[in-house]
Amino acid sequence: MLLGIDVGGTHTDAVLLDRSGLLASAKVETRQDDLLQSIHAALGRIRDLAGEVEVQRFNLSTTLCTNAIVQDELKPVGVMVSAGPGIDPENFRIGDHYEVIRGGLDHRGEEIQALDLDQVEQCTKRFLDQGLRVFAAVGKFSPRNPEHEESMVRAISDRAAFLTAGHWISGQLNFPRRIATSYYNSAVWPIFNEFANSVESSLREHHISPQLNILKADGGTMPLSQARRLPVESIFSGPAASVMGLMALCDIEEDALMLDVGGTTTDVGVFAGGDPLVEAESVELVHRPTLVRAMKTESIGLGGDSAIALSEDLCRVGPRRLGASLACGGEQATLVDALNCISEETFGDRDASIRGMREIGSGLQCSVEEAALRVVRQSCRSLREKTMAMLERINERPVYTVHEFLESRRIEPGKLYIMGGPARLLAPYLSREFGLPVVVPDNAGVANALGAALARPTLQAELFADTHLHHMTVPVLGRQERVSRDYTLKQAKRDLSEDLCRFVRDNYHWSVDESEAEVVEESAMNMVRGVHTVGQDIRVKCQIKPGITPDYEGVVKCICKELPTG
Repeated sequence: MLLGIDVGGTHTDAVLLDRSGLLASAKVETRQDDLLQSIHAALGRIRDLAGEVEVQRFNLSTTLCTNAIVQDELKPVGVMVSAGPGIDPENFRIGDHYEVIRGGLDHRGEEIQALDLDQVEQCTKRFLDQGLRVFAAVGKFSPRNPEHEESMVRAISDRAAFLTAGHWISGQLNFPRRIATSYYNSAVWPIFNEFANSVESSLREHHISPQLNILKADGGTMPLSQARRLPVESIFSGPAASVMGLMALCDIEEDALMLDVGGTTTDVGVFAGGDPLVEAESVELVHRPTLVRAMKTESIGLGGDSAIALSEDLCRVGPRRLGASLACGGEQATLVDALNCISEETFGDRDASIRGMREIGSGLQCSVEEAALRVVRQSCRSLREKTMAMLERINERPVYTVHEFLESRRIEPGKLYIMGGPARLLAPYLSREFGLPVVVPDNAGVANALGAALARPTLQAELFADTHLHHMTVPVLGRQERVSRDYTLKQAKRDLSEDLCRFVRDNYHWSVDESEAEVVEESAMNMVRGVHTVGQDIRVKCQIKPGITPDYEGVVKCICKELPTG
């Protein structure tokens, strides 16, 4: 039995399902000042509906780290960087506590200047005296040789609450991205770790002891123990949950757009031939490129609870959310209130919505119905303009999906899928605005939680080979063997893909083949002694592609009929 919870900006959604389908679902208000209470309330509601149940796996998606970064609520980080030849690391300064440590390696990992351990010690003491307890240590060529980073780790670790080393994040040689990713990973750790402790405590109170996973930005999941070490991977898990939810609910075969209309924002996703797009490179955080892999999504500051504001004879919807809609006891008219005045289906206190829109109509010198229509049409127009601008940016570059790279491929959407609370009410207006047929799948209101629940683990493994020493190892799978000097990167990628898929089949009993394994990092560097090449240093990282847990594929699939435009 699976439990999924998505903590959104406005609502926290929860679902419980087994192989027969959806057993229970719940939606509670998200308390941004107490996300744990939101999860606790959602768990309680599910328990009230389903009774005592045995949950094998609990997948959680949370906006916690994203919010902390966007709202600049990060803990200070002591960043120590060792460099080498090339660009000055001062160009990548981040945070208020950043020091370049003397010492460096060349691009082959050979030491060209010893690390200044006295400077490391002095810097550590100064950071500690300033009250810092989380750190990041990043060396320019640490994926080639982590010794300088490990020396900094040894000097700091006993006195740090948490520490990120750059080579733990990735084996890629992108120095600026490793600095930014390591910084953000440490900066969000205190709040994430406290949150993780609270979630485990809440599960104990509800007498539930499942395997607990966190949804990642790429649509896969990772165990909570791994998430505690790499909390930055949980950013943008909300939009990823939207994409996974739509994949679970619908058989998408065409180019398509996804709009998940929440209370505060609308998340936009794009599909090419039925496959969701992923970022060509990793995502940016506060305009800094990182090494976090993610679905290709964007959030638009317009949702069901976006406030309506008047300016002369014009009205503006969003991006601010000033609380719930009038229909739900709020104090400001919102998009939901406008929909309440012109739709056959109503939500909450329709009379309150009418009173609010009457005031808007008075300012616009029109009737309640006309004011509501203007608000809804303007909202749909804004969503279309921003979505099509995103699509145009995508079509200027090669396209990457979860399954393949598509060069010179334009996305031409043939259908619009809408999810979220206001989805069904907005559908006819969005259909007319976009000029596309619209689908609102069953259970669209809790699609994010379904996506979180059904996302499968993106298990990772790394292969290291030294053809000079004739040694190859895959530590996480316990594989070691001798290889010849002729062993190649191509062979390494094939071996790791086969090993990882075999491990999944044997241990998880999933029917997967090598096409389900994707290589996310690869490198092969010649090792030179004197003037001769003596071998290669080969490194490959591979993971099972994001997708729906095989045992549960199809359990919530619905017949996705196009809705009449009205």
